[in-house]
Amino acid sequence: MTYDTVATFSQVSSLLLFIALFLAVIIYVLMPTTKEKLERAQRSALDLDTPNSYEDER
Repeated sequence: MTYDTVATFSQVSSLLLFIALFLAVIIYVLMPTTKEKLERAQRSALDLDTPNSYEDER
């Protein structure tokens, strides 16, 4: 095995892993079951007057 072979394999495998993780995050965010949880987190992040209640629910 040469350095070029190892470097190419490492780059390709890293790219495929990144794509897989990116798609997993996109699928998780678009799932209907997480919609309410994400909307609640969004509202609590934008509400600066009240204490953050999102941290208590985890």
